[in-house]
This record gives sequence, C-alpha cells and structure tokens, in this order.
Amino acid sequence: MTDETNTGLLVSEDIYLTSGVHIGTQQKSADMKQFIFKVRSDGLYVLDVKQTDQRIRVAAKFLSRFPADKIVVVSARQYGQKPAKVFAKAIGAQVIPGRFVPGSLTNPALPQYIEPEVLLATDPAADQQAVAEALNIGVPIVALCDANNETRNVDLVIPTNNKGRRALACVYWLLTRETLKEKKMIEKDSDFKLTIDDFEAEL
Repeated sequence: MTDETNTGLLVSEDIYLTSGVHIGTQQKSADMKQFIFKVRSDGLYVLDVKQTDQRIRVAAKFLSRFPADKIVVVSARQYGQKPAKVFAKAIGAQVIPGRFVPGSLTNPALPQYIEPEVLLATDPAADQQAVAEALNIGVPIVALCDANNETRNVDLVIPTNNKGRRALACVYWLLTRETLKEKKMIEKDSDFKLTIDDFEAEL
C-alpha cells in the first residue's frame, strides 16, 4: 500500500486495519448505518475507517475547547480503562475507570462528585449510567460507538470497534495526540512520544 492511498488519514490505513478499528459487531443499529462500510461474509459489519479518522479530528477539536480538568472520561469496559486513563493523564482530564458510581455527576453530596463540562464515553451502552447523568445535567457527550450502539443521546459519535483491546488503544492514542495538537501542547506528531502500545490494556 503506497502513501498516496493514505493521504489525509491521521495514520496509515494499515494501522487502523491491523488494530481492528473497523471490525464492528454482527448487529447494527439504525443510528450507525451511515458509518458502515460493508458487511462481511461472516455477518460482521465493517466500519468505515475514513469516517472514524474524520470523527477523531472533529472530537479532538471539540474537546480542546474545554478546560482539560472539566473533561471526564468513563470506561466501564475492561479494555477501555487503560487507554482512558492514559488519555486523561496526557491531557489533564478526569477519568472514572471501571464501575461508575450513580450520582457521580449529579449528586453534590457524594465524595466522588465531579462537575464536568463534557463527557467522553468508551461505550454508550456499557457507560449508560454516566451518559444518562451527563444528559441530565446537559453536558455534551462524545462517545466511541460500535456498529450496534444506539446513538440518540450522543452528541458526537466516533465510529469504532469499542470492544477490542488494540482498537481502543489505537483510537485513544490518536484522540490524545490530536487533542494535544489542538490545545497547542505539542506542535507536530513527532512531538508525541506515546505509542499505541502505551495505551493497550494488558490481557
């Protein structure tokens, strides 16, 4: 694959494909139809990595408008917890890995209460409590959405495999890099020293 075919993507298409970013589920929601590239012979829906790439850029621009410490990243999914933590640490956001305590965004009496200005969810289905609370307090929701996700409560969809270790690492890695560039914390890609491996959850 030559570089010409990769023009315009944040990384070579090979990196997206080998990370499995495009591998969807065997169910698709009506909401996600626009992001589906094709259906494979085994019934898996394949996501369009060009749209994933474009949405990562849009999400990075959007997130960069908020004070970093007012961005809250959530991941109930095991494989999303490490990439979510690395992203949060790199940009200075807050992270709730693992179980989300109900009321964390809505009940000021709780010790873990936080007031976000934007929520980044690893999977709107697994993180439904956090999404519901963000909706309740009226903060925008950015979410990594797989082929089967319902997106009606999501303001900004990043279409991707949100279950695979490597796919989650790849998307969070790029989102971190692009957000840092948008925030002018780094100037160019080569200033970004973290690798996909740094984001990938251990088995």
